Amino acid sequence: MLKDGEKGVIRQKGKAPETYAIAPHLPCGLVTPDQLRNLADAAEKYDAAALKVTSAARIALVGITEEDVDAAWQDLGMDPGHAVGLCVRSVKACPGSNFCRLAKQDSLKMGMALDKTYHGMVLPSKMKMGVSGCKIQCAENCIKDIGLYGTPAGWTISIGGNGSARPRLADLLVEDLDFEAAQDMVAKVVAFYREHSKRERMGRMVDRLGLDAIKQGIGL
Repeated sequence: MLKDGEKGVIRQKGKAPETYAIAPHLPCGLVTPDQLRNLADAAEKYDAAALKVTSAARIALVGITEEDVDAAWQDLGMDPGHAVGLCVRSVKACPGSNFCRLAKQDSLKMGMALDKTYHGMVLPSKMKMGVSGCKIQCAENCIKDIGLYGTPAGWTISIGGNGSARPRLADLLVEDLDFEAAQDMVAKVVAFYREHSKRERMGRMVDRLGLDAIKQGIGL
């Protein structure tokens, strides 16, 4: 029996025999036609119970048997990514200024940069990031550990949101940062979290230490 995360699997509820879901990493939810064809072909070849678009903008093949896991990954030719574990999960991003008339900043550029830097980074607890091109925040910034949204003046960053069994809305951290300054600020927040978290989500650390103390600790 495989454990969650082993060979990129997520164990599924159900009767014997044990089945699994596999969810290839799709940075910021972007997927190519060839990848979609491979997903469809693998789903049919290995008799997947369902293809499910996840809340992290992945496409999961649900109901794969253990003996088919390795072959399915080989056929897909895609990165398993990090869907479980104490690490940075997929970065969720809206279409941004390249595709949405409402966006004020390029959320896909920012999201892809953050995904490249942080996806899979091991931390004291899991971390989710969201990047939105405007204040509407289609990437659900309010329930992300670190969220960024665009305005005409730059990037606004919030921290401490989560949508778990103990939901918490994010707190505003800083506003009006340019692209590089926003990336630098995320790096400072992640470093502070790594040092000061007691195996808790970002929001619990904010509650414990206080937002002002965190701002002081990262130089705001």
